[in-house]
Amino acid sequence: MDLTIRKVTVEDAERIAEICRTGWLDTVEDIFSDTYKRKTVEFWYTPGKVEQDIKKGHYSYVAEAGGEVAGVIGGGMTGSTVNEIFVFYVDGRFRYMSIGKKLLETFTEHFRNKGARQQWASVQEGNTLGLPFYEAQGFQCEGVKETRTGTGEVQRSLRMKREIG
Repeated sequence: MDLTIRKVTVEDAERIAEICRTGWLDTVEDIFSDTYKRKTVEFWYTPGKVEQDIKKGHYSYVAEAGGEVAGVIGGGMTGSTVNEIFVFYVDGRFRYMSIGKKLLETFTEHFRNKGARQQWASVQEGNTLGLPFYEAQGFQCEGVKETRTGTGEVQRSLRMKREIG
């Protein structure tokens, strides 16, 4: 399989929206109400919103496998030596092919060169795909963040951290 990691462009917005929408819905399938899931997808994962966020620099890299965008990672510096992953999904058809690992390596190196020494990510509690991946990459759970959604549900995110300096 021919794999390329490259910077995101606005032309990727539609495909990124599709990957993120599907990935997020898979993650929270049995956790949240249909109302909350619909509202979240309509807010974050439309091509227009993704394009806006690409222009703001919230999406960083995509992986292309066989000429098709197969995964995306995005984030930024949240402190002088702290980097955070904001979004990270791989299309289900391309999982277990080291695409996530290669995206994370490229992303991490970019932010390490900007001075990052710590890297953080939030992982939905119960995420059976994301949590083992992050743990295999050296992330450890530092705590749990609870937030109440607009529909009154409680979202529990595991705050994961690793040293990268």
